Amino acid sequence: MVTSPYEKYKQSSVQTSTPGQLVIMLYDGAIRFVKAGLEGIEAKDYAKANINLGKAQTILSELMSTLNPSYDIAKNLFALYEYMNHLLIQANIKKEIAHGEEALSYLQELRETWVLVNKQMTGTV
Repeated sequence: MVTSPYEKYKQSSVQTSTPGQLVIMLYDGAIRFVKAGLEGIEAKDYAKANINLGKAQTILSELMSTLNPSYDIAKNLFALYEYMNHLLIQANIKKEIAHGEEALSYLQELRETWVLVNKQMTGTV
């Protein structure tokens, strides 16, 4: 049961969002978790790195599962998500920030693209 006002707000925000807004929320979460994972690697807090990079991978899996394979762009996005997942695995295993930073840059670029698409779809551009 949701009890805190913040949790109620989060739940309401997800339930009332458009599909485009939900995708942006997923990117926001993945970006936040990758950053936290990289902070964990830098601080040699490998438990923090593992947990947060794993959460980012879970979000990538969710993004992959929502793609409609009948569109060519979906196939390309799927391959990019797979590659980002690979980068996060490598960052986690090898404790190398460069792999995570590369994945982070793709996530940030894709997020910005979705923001623009969402604005065009809602007519706010």
